[in-house]
Amino acid sequence: MRGYLSLVLHAHLPFVRHPEHPRFLEEMWLFEAVVETYIPLLRMIDQWRADGVPGRLCFTLTPTLATMLQDPLLQERCARHMDALVDLAEKEELRTILDPPLNRVAAFYKERLSTIRDYYSHCGRDLVRRFRRAQDLGQIEIITCAATHAVLPLLADDPASLKAQLLMARDDYAARFGRSPQGIWLPECAFDARIEPALAEAGFRWFLVDTHGLLHAHPRPRFKTFAPVFTPAGVAAFGRDSESARRVWSRHGGYPGDYRYREFYRDIGFDLDFEYVRAHLAAPDQRGFTGFKYHRITGPGPDKEVYDRAAALALAATHARHFVEARASQCAAVGGALDRPPILACPYDAELFGHWWFEGPEFLDGVVRAAAERGDTILMITPGDYLRAHPVNQAAMPADSSWGEGGHLRVWLNEKNHWILPRLRAAQDRLRVAANQFAGSSPAWEQRALRQAGRELLLAQASDWPFILRTGTSPEYARSRVLNHLENCGALLGQLEDHQPDTAAILALEQRNNIFPDLNPAYWRAKT
Repeated sequence: MRGYLSLVLHAHLPFVRHPEHPRFLEEMWLFEAVVETYIPLLRMIDQWRADGVPGRLCFTLTPTLATMLQDPLLQERCARHMDALVDLAEKEELRTILDPPLNRVAAFYKERLSTIRDYYSHCGRDLVRRFRRAQDLGQIEIITCAATHAVLPLLADDPASLKAQLLMARDDYAARFGRSPQGIWLPECAFDARIEPALAEAGFRWFLVDTHGLLHAHPRPRFKTFAPVFTPAGVAAFGRDSESARRVWSRHGGYPGDYRYREFYRDIGFDLDFEYVRAHLAAPDQRGFTGFKYHRITGPGPDKEVYDRAAALALAATHARHFVEARASQCAAVGGALDRPPILACPYDAELFGHWWFEGPEFLDGVVRAAAERGDTILMITPGDYLRAHPVNQAAMPADSSWGEGGHLRVWLNEKNHWILPRLRAAQDRLRVAANQFAGSSPAWEQRALRQAGRELLLAQASDWPFILRTGTSPEYARSRVLNHLENCGALLGQLEDHQPDTAAILALEQRNNIFPDLNPAYWRAKT
C-alpha cells in the first residue's frame, strides 16, 4: 500500500501599501518575496510542465497577498526594485573581479536576477494569473485564507466579524480564480470548535490544524494524523505530520541549517561601505538587507566561508531524496494499520522556500521529482484530492489549538499585544450596529463610508500586527497600523451616525486602502 504526500505552501503577507510615500520600508516584504520565493516557485512549476513531471502541490494565496500582487502601484515599484537589483549585480560583478570565488557568486546573482526580471515582465507582472494557470492545468490546488489573516478563534465571540472574514475571503477567491475555494488555511492554524459552523456555512470542505489539534480531537482519531477527520458540520480537518515538519522547520537537525547552504544574515548591506550600498537599501538612512549574500552558513561563529552554489544544489538534491525516502518509510510503517493509504500533510510557510532557505525551491523541485520516480510507493496529492479519493472518514472535533509558541494562541494574545483585542471588539460592535442600520438602503456616500469602515476593520484584525508586536521586529509600525485602521473605522462610523459623510476623506481612504472593492457590508449583519 503506497502513501500520500501533501505539501501545502502558505503564501501570505500583510496588506502593506503606502502610495503617500515614494519608497516605504515595509513594502520590501512583498518585493523580496516576489524575487526570492514566488517567481522561483512559479518557474519551478513551469519546468515541471515542460519536463512532463507530474508535480502536484497545494498553495494558499491569501486575499491580502493576491491584492498586492495585482496592484498596479506595487507592481511598478516591484519592477523598479528588480531593475535596482540587476544594477547592483552588475556593480558587484565588477567590484569582485579580482576575487574569483566571490566573483562567481556575483555572476550567479546577475544571471539569476536578470532571469527573474525577465519572467516578471513576460507574465505582465501578474503572478496571480500565473498561479491560476497552474491550477487550471491541474498542477496545483489553490486555497484561500481568512480575508486579512485574522486569528479566527479571537473573533468567535462576534459571529458577524467571523462571518465577514470568511465570506469576504470566499468572494475574493471566486473573483480571482473563477471557482469556489474548497480548502481554507486557518490563519496561524488556529482552531476552536466555535468557528466550525461558520467554516461549513461558508462552503469550505477542509482545513489544516497543527499536530496536537488532531491528536487531541474528540473522540481521539483512530489513525492519528495519517488520515483526516470530519467535524460534526462535515468539514475535513487534516493534521500536520510532525516528523516532516521537524526535518524542514527545525533549526537543530532540520535541512536548512546545514553548513553548506547560504547564510541568510550575512549581507553586503552590513558588510560593505555604507555609501556604496546606500542607494540599494530600503531605508537609505540605515543599513539593511540587499539580498546579496556571499557566504555559506559554515558554523555558529562570525567567520563564514564563501558560498558554493554547485555544492549547495547538490546538497538540496540529496536532502530532497532523503525526505522522500523517509516519508515513504513512514507510510510503509503505518500503512498496515489503516484501511486506506496514509496521508502525510506537510504545511509550510511558502516564504521559507527561497527567502529564508535560499535553496528551498530546489529542494521542493527535488522532492517532486523524487516522488514522481517513486510513484509506486508514494504519491503527491493535495488534501482536496484525498477527499475525492476517500470521501468517508472518522467523525471527530479537533481540539482547540494553533501553531507557534505554546500551541494555543500565546503568540497573538500576550502582554505585548493584549491591548488590541478590546479595541477590536469595540469597533466590531459598532460596525455591526451600523451594518444593520445602513447596509442596503442608505445614500451612496453613506454606503461607501460603511464599506470603507469594513475594510479598515478587516485590516485592523490581521494576525500580523500582534505577531510583529510579540517578536519585536517592527513594533512601532505594527502598533500604528492597528491604531490607524481603528481610528479610520471609528471616524467613518461617526460620519454615518451623524449622517454627514466626509466625501474627500472617504475617497482618500478608498484610494489608499483599496482592498476588497466589492466588500459586502451585509456580512456584518449576522445574528448574535
